[in-house]
Amino acid sequence: MELLRVEALKKYFFSGKGFSGPDKVLKAVDGVDFALEKDSVLALVGESGCGKSTLARLVLRLTTPTGGRVFFKGQDVFAMGREELKSFRKSAQIVFQDPFASLNPRRTVYDTISEPLIIHKIGKRQDHKDVVAEILRTVGMGPEVMTRYPHEFSGGQRQRICIARALAVSPEIIVADEPLSALDVSIQAQIINLLMELKKSTGISFLFISHDLRVVHYLSDMVGVMYLGRIVEHAKADDLFARPFHPYTEMLLASAPKISVGDMKKPEGIRVASAGGEAPSPFNIPSGCPFHPRCPKRFGPCDRVVPKLRESEGRLVSCHLWHNPE
Repeated sequence: MELLRVEALKKYFFSGKGFSGPDKVLKAVDGVDFALEKDSVLALVGESGCGKSTLARLVLRLTTPTGGRVFFKGQDVFAMGREELKSFRKSAQIVFQDPFASLNPRRTVYDTISEPLIIHKIGKRQDHKDVVAEILRTVGMGPEVMTRYPHEFSGGQRQRICIARALAVSPEIIVADEPLSALDVSIQAQIINLLMELKKSTGISFLFISHDLRVVHYLSDMVGVMYLGRIVEHAKADDLFARPFHPYTEMLLASAPKISVGDMKKPEGIRVASAGGEAPSPFNIPSGCPFHPRCPKRFGPCDRVVPKLRESEGRLVSCHLWHNPE
């Protein structure tokens, strides 16, 4: 069952050049399409600044798009009225990158987790304490923490509280926007295992935003690779990691640390990426394929024709190597 569908979604930011000349346009998200199935994990990966977090906020209608549409169970999210939007907010929750910044330091754990119950009128108030205690147990915390404040917890514990807050309304989708990047590596493993357990026990679907390819491979069913606001490859996780099609995907995988299977504590080192240089300014995206200035496989049409995202061997890829340019 398809829960979420994104069609041609765009978000442009305009920056004035000054007293003369046209405004500069930053294409943070530039025509993105994807679907999220029930009981599945779709990961979006890419370098910092590629538009992943902006896309996450667009999907949840936390920011207004420049164009395109988002459908939840067939309903246009941006056309929803007040009551419909409230119902959507209950079904689709978000876990932010920084667990401390996303918690109100003046509210106790109980206040934080019970607030969604009050807003959405779930259960009786006299029963909320028991409900919150059960949710805390679900994320590996005891009911004794309900009277404490965010500053009393570690980063991993705060992220568990954020996840508990998202779970309070029994959502169908959780958008996890870089939920591990602010945590220590040892704590990351605990949160990863928690997310996997939640998926198995509840059937919640995840839109998982990350730059950590090892975590993505472990967690996700499908992967969308973003570059300068666009998805350049979309495939099943195992297929993509076994055989990347797009040169940018190859670069990302080659740049990721490799761990020896025989000794998980012994790193094999980092392979040098086959493509060099930094991503161009999003204010000045190159003509043709946006990746062509860094691509070691570029040829004739790459600097002139923008490749479309098309099906090839069971996946979607935006590259002239896989499609004849028009």
